Amino acid sequence: MLKGTTKSGFKFEIEDKRLNNYELLEAISDVEESPLALPRVIKLLLGDNKAKALKNHVRDDEGFVSSEKLSAEIMEIFESQQLKK
Repeated sequence: MLKGTTKSGFKFEIEDKRLNNYELLEAISDVEESPLALPRVIKLLLGDNKAKALKNHVRDDEGFVSSEKLSAEIMEIFESQQLKK
């Protein structure tokens, strides 16, 4: 299990089976060609409930979800996994 907290304060717990999911790997490779695949990566990585929680975490005062902030959070989660290997 991968547990941690991003610099902005988002707490995550990701089961090993999610990290070892081939469809997640496919989705990650799709992001390289099209950033439109990022929502699928987020849902496969975190699950629906935590994906919604992450969106709410980066939501601004006007209700907008910054794609840059969301991407940065996901990158930080992946980087934390690489540091633990």
